[in-house]
Amino acid sequence: MPREFATITTKGQLVIPARLRRKYALKKGTRVAIGEDNGRLILQPITPAFIRSLQGSLGKDSRVLDILYAERRRERKL
Repeated sequence: MPREFATITTKGQLVIPARLRRKYALKKGTRVAIGEDNGRLILQPITPAFIRSLQGSLGKDSRVLDILYAERRRERKL
């Protein structure tokens, strides 16, 4: 895997190399989740492709939708 390098600015900003921005379809305003794993920083672009890749990951019996509906009902009562 070829490595590319960047420098963090005094404001904590980091410029992602153009080749990687093109490869991962990163555009102005793309949100990025940042995590840690064994001393490494991991950047996960939150793109439509990433969202689609999560489809079905909670399984068929997930109660997430029920929880979401209950939360919306609670908010409407406020």
